[in-house]
Amino acid sequence: MLKRRIILFLSLLAIQQITAQEFTDEVKRFIAIDTTVVAIKNVGLIDGKGTSILDGQTIVLKKDKIVAIGKGNNIEIPENALIIDGTNKTVIPGLVMLHEHLFYTKFFENWFSVGQMTFSFPRLYLAGGVTTMRTAGSIQPQSDLNVKQWIIEGKMTGPKMDVTSPFIEREGLPIAELGFIKDTKEVSEIVNFWANRGVTSFKLYNNITKEDMKVCIEEAHNRGMKVTGHLCSVTYEEASNLGIDNLEHGFMAASDFMDDKEENICDPFSARNSITDEPIDGEKINRLIDILIKNGTTITTTPNVFEPWTDREMIPGGGEKAVTPEVLKDVKEIYDGASGKDSLYLVRFNKNLAWLKRFYDKGGKLVAGTDPTGAGRTVAGYGNRRTIEILSEAGFPLVDVIKICTLNGATYLEQQDDIGTLEVGKTADLVLIDGDLRTDIKNIRNMEIVFKDGIGFDSKKLFESVHGKVGLN
Repeated sequence: MLKRRIILFLSLLAIQQITAQEFTDEVKRFIAIDTTVVAIKNVGLIDGKGTSILDGQTIVLKKDKIVAIGKGNNIEIPENALIIDGTNKTVIPGLVMLHEHLFYTKFFENWFSVGQMTFSFPRLYLAGGVTTMRTAGSIQPQSDLNVKQWIIEGKMTGPKMDVTSPFIEREGLPIAELGFIKDTKEVSEIVNFWANRGVTSFKLYNNITKEDMKVCIEEAHNRGMKVTGHLCSVTYEEASNLGIDNLEHGFMAASDFMDDKEENICDPFSARNSITDEPIDGEKINRLIDILIKNGTTITTTPNVFEPWTDREMIPGGGEKAVTPEVLKDVKEIYDGASGKDSLYLVRFNKNLAWLKRFYDKGGKLVAGTDPTGAGRTVAGYGNRRTIEILSEAGFPLVDVIKICTLNGATYLEQQDDIGTLEVGKTADLVLIDGDLRTDIKNIRNMEIVFKDGIGFDSKKLFESVHGKVGLN
């Protein structure tokens, strides 16, 4: 009997050694806490469920799990715990953001282009509190899949990743990094090709047809995978009725408000103008909201990429120091040219936020992301924190903002049993912030330690490590 117990113990020890994650020196330099037991005492806690903020809490982590949460006097802290004083600090769940990319805007003369940020963006996302992300469209899916695997293996620093397919698109905007399909048959080929290689969701783009969408949804759903879309040629209502899971960019990409919309045709200028003209409490928007809620269609809000220019940060979230001088010069030229001339843009921006809050308040499924493209003003990490600020400024209650950016994302990814909230038994993904978000939402920028699977990463070191490198790699 004793021999059998010894063998069993040695076997369990061997399994633990095999499954325990090891990190390369490149990753270790960003790790601030790698201790079996950690206790954060006397901290303000936002649990991600939308419930009231709790003060004076103690949260205990053991390996990669949360093992205790409660009022300090009621929690027994193990003797071997590393104790962190959480006085005047806040903990939130790790962010689960659903419109992220590992690429970033690049310009060449009059051409719009994007470049892969293979190394800088994963670090920046984690620095900005993102512990799980969906790419929502890839230009180098093979690179994204490699990055995902290397992060799992402890060779790179970054969040856990849901990798989306390349953009499924017909020829439209002249963006060289996009692949263009010529017929619907190719949709099925793309879905099956990339599903067999590890992508876990699919992205439809501006100029696809309803038939393209129908085939994509059928093929993806047959594999238990989801489909999202940045749409124009197909309306939100048409897509929702066809069974699409997710619509990107709030209502900013909707073509539903046009009076003369042609089937399967994208007219982005008319679509944009129709958003400007649609009354804030118009019949079309209210009808659309009801349809989306009835069909259970999720909307991803990406307010950061649409933020107006006048009297706002050039790179919202304070990311100017992250980008190369050459990139910053391009961004500044666009910023200076648009400042003071964006009054209609501001109308659409505020209207979209009001519609999203109406959608959410009526029971709509709302998640969040950043989309680091556009005019180059959206930078990974910085943009994620700014997204929280924007939603708060738009009137969403703080606890709902955190829920949208954590639990709602986890629920969409069907990972809500493991991540998205601070609860006993869940994975130890959380962010320690210096300050109280209730007194100043911009304290969200004071992230200190980002715990992913119980390992604490130094947010400041991660940000500093890629100063001046966004635009290079």
